[in-house]
Amino acid sequence: MAEVMASAATGVMGSVIGKLTAMLGEKYQLARDAEDGIRFLKEELSTMDAVLQNLAEKDDDQIDPLAKDWRSKVRELSYDIEDCIDRFRLNHSHGGSKANFVRKAVRKVKILLQDRGLAEEIQKLKSLVIEQSERAKRYDIHAASPQPVLLDLRAPALFAEARDLVGIDGPRKEIIELLTCEEMQHKVVSIYGTAGQGKTTLAMEVYRKITEAFDCRAFVSVSQTPDIKKLLRDILSEISNNQFDDQTERWEMEQLIRNMRDYLIDKRYLILIDDIWSVEAWELIESALPRNDNGSIVITTTRSKTIAKSCCAGIGAHMYEAQPLGDDDSQRLFFKRLFCSREDCPQDLREVSSDILKKCGGLPLAIISIAGLLANKRQTVEVWVNTLKSISAAGDKDSHIDKMKRILLLSYFDLPRHLKSCLLYLSVFPEDYLIDCRELILLWVAEALIPGQDRESMEQLGRSYLNDLINRSLVQPAKVGADGSTVKTCRVHDVILEFIVSKAVEDNFVTIWNRNGFSQNYTCNKIRRLSIQEDISGPAEEMVKTIKHAHIRSINIFGCNNSGLVKHASKFLSNQVLRVLNIRGRVDAECYLGQVKRISQMKYFGIINFGPSGWGGELPEDLEKLQHLETLDIINTNISKIPASVIQLQRLVRLNVGPWGQLPDGIGNLQALEELSTISLSLQSVKFIQGLSDLTNLKVLEIAWTYAPEVRDVEGHEKERACISSLTKLFTRLRQLLVWEWSDATLSFMSLCVGTPPPLQRLVLGGNLSAVPHQISSLLNLTHLSIGLLGEVSKEGINILASLPILVSLSVSLWPGNEGESSSLPILGIFHPRYAINSEGFQRLVEFTVRCALETAVALEFEPGAMPKLQRLELVLTARCQFKYGDGGLVLGLQNLAGLKYVRLYIDCRAATSDEVDSLEDDIRGVAGVHHNRPIVQVDRWHQDSMAHGCSRDLEFMM
Repeated sequence: MAEVMASAATGVMGSVIGKLTAMLGEKYQLARDAEDGIRFLKEELSTMDAVLQNLAEKDDDQIDPLAKDWRSKVRELSYDIEDCIDRFRLNHSHGGSKANFVRKAVRKVKILLQDRGLAEEIQKLKSLVIEQSERAKRYDIHAASPQPVLLDLRAPALFAEARDLVGIDGPRKEIIELLTCEEMQHKVVSIYGTAGQGKTTLAMEVYRKITEAFDCRAFVSVSQTPDIKKLLRDILSEISNNQFDDQTERWEMEQLIRNMRDYLIDKRYLILIDDIWSVEAWELIESALPRNDNGSIVITTTRSKTIAKSCCAGIGAHMYEAQPLGDDDSQRLFFKRLFCSREDCPQDLREVSSDILKKCGGLPLAIISIAGLLANKRQTVEVWVNTLKSISAAGDKDSHIDKMKRILLLSYFDLPRHLKSCLLYLSVFPEDYLIDCRELILLWVAEALIPGQDRESMEQLGRSYLNDLINRSLVQPAKVGADGSTVKTCRVHDVILEFIVSKAVEDNFVTIWNRNGFSQNYTCNKIRRLSIQEDISGPAEEMVKTIKHAHIRSINIFGCNNSGLVKHASKFLSNQVLRVLNIRGRVDAECYLGQVKRISQMKYFGIINFGPSGWGGELPEDLEKLQHLETLDIINTNISKIPASVIQLQRLVRLNVGPWGQLPDGIGNLQALEELSTISLSLQSVKFIQGLSDLTNLKVLEIAWTYAPEVRDVEGHEKERACISSLTKLFTRLRQLLVWEWSDATLSFMSLCVGTPPPLQRLVLGGNLSAVPHQISSLLNLTHLSIGLLGEVSKEGINILASLPILVSLSVSLWPGNEGESSSLPILGIFHPRYAINSEGFQRLVEFTVRCALETAVALEFEPGAMPKLQRLELVLTARCQFKYGDGGLVLGLQNLAGLKYVRLYIDCRAATSDEVDSLEDDIRGVAGVHHNRPIVQVDRWHQDSMAHGCSRDLEFMM
């Protein structure tokens, strides 16, 4: 495919040109012929880049086979040139001033010989470039420059619209009626239909809207290459509230099935299993779900009618075929993205709009995709008619899925060249993977997919690229920040991911290894980017042998079965062009980086261990050789000592270490550092803590103070004073500050900030605060606040929080007070007052969370006009106090929250009767059911095994 082939080459071309320019400007003692060769390569590649940009704007049908072959050769040539540059710079980057005379002399001779080899290699590359340049002269040359893009607020709303509106009310009601009949038999419904038809959306809506009480719930996705053991572990983790997490990794399939059956045998459960691809996968899952005839419900989705029949074999089972949207619903979804409503559509566009929607066949994903495409085009009849013709080129006889692919091709062709490589990069993530948007942008930057030299501006540009992909409906926002303008996490619809993967593999942009083995492009012997996904079936030694000598720029490792591979990491981390090593999953094996000098081009090293224990590896002592490293993320590890050489990483921007990490003195040397977490100050030296104040560019700091007040020694008090001094200086420039296990006495650094409000935007104060600090009222730029308090919140404290003018997210956690203090639990027979939230303050709050520990009690009342913009409310409440605050239970006034859209309620059932638990849930669901927004309500019950028995706890106590 034309644009696909162009995109990967243009992605690397900008990086190559930049490095060639840098080599000419740096003080290397280049041989004359080598310097001339480098200058020639730079000029010729700049011309080639313009040709590639031109090709990226053309459809596949417009480019002849010779041009396609040319693109492939240019792509590999650009990689080879960059490899040559990286090797040269590596040769000149070692051997400091402290080396003795003999070593220096030997090294100069060695470099001289290597540079002669460089000149010869450049001449060979020059010949190849000349050859390809001659072939390219037949094509016109013009270029386009990308522009930063803001998130279109209609784009995230479109996915909510697809969920809440179009054509879903009738099917949802019909399925719920099938599942909630009076008979208590085991019930199954299987929703099947074409890809992109909205099966998952419909199933999730049914899952959310079933309001009956269940002992446990779970939602899991299966995918094309399922790891059934992991899937069963995920279900068991959800239904048991993580009760078995530390054990299930060691269980075999039979033990997992047995334990799940034992856990569910006497429970009423609701489980949604999405995207089943084989009868065999369903049969294994089904064997773990007992038919206990107490009203349990299983919902499945699949593309296959045969699999749906298999799911529905038995009494109480129903197949439901997802239907395409009708004309009215299709129009509502389409025009919602482009004009807010059908009435706002210009009259001259209505006829062509109707024809375009006919081509979409009522598929929600097709409608969303084509609307995202048109949203970035001029709203003229000519432009829209041309789009219609392109869709029609697929032929009227094609199936829905063929037309869906055609629409995706159009969306891909319409992308500016700078977005194509960024979109293809999403192929490194497994199906159904929840992508951290900031991590994605950092990976783009490390892979040189974002143009520019200034890192901060490159990250900002990366954010605009992501916004553009979301605006075009190619990436789906999963979590949007409270400000509504920043997407925190995202995912790729499986149909779109299939398309992206096929193009990335075809273009040798990414090589994938999963349960099916290598993707088909690995035979080209030049793996550029390697994505090792879940369910690796071959032995690790085979993988190591295959990729040991590959020219790999990045390695992304996912899943739980990669420990054997990680153990051999040093064997394949030997190429000189590696930029990214990103490990996400369960890692039990130790990982050694081997000879660091061989991976000195690395920019991003991250390892996130999702297992019960931290990663057991260690960092090499010669870490200073990673002079290009910008991100070192080992926060979820058991590494206890960070090498002293870390302070020599002059380009390090993000340093995230685990809570047990001990850092060397001299942290102030890292002048590029902007983020530092999570630092346990009790493990650091006084000199280190003092050095924090020298980090003039630090914007994000996360620290913990683990000393207990009663055991602090002289050194502890000295560290505390040093910490307060450093924080006082940092507080005038920090954007985010997270502190854990803190006490009131250590907050004095905030009171020293007078005059201009500090720039702090996010503040987390967790631990041992007895009251809301009055200094918070001076933080006028604060948008996100999370605070942990002992005992109750005073009225003064509520007023302080309400006074923050631009606060959009607030989280309050209440913990038991100190021993000897009066309990905050209501005394029997006495109704205690609720926390009243009135119309004053909290004018911009969008998210509000209240967490209450068992030994404390919280009752809330929202008065008319309270929190007018609040959309999300999350509550963790103690059910045993439901009847202790008078009529209405623990929460009053939900109907007064005018903007409410989502309520998440966690009920702590310990020591509570079933009446108290049911009453609390019924109160919330009842008010939400008559709220004018009809907010989504999700309820989870915790610790049901620890509930009290009997009808009423008060009556039981009195007896």
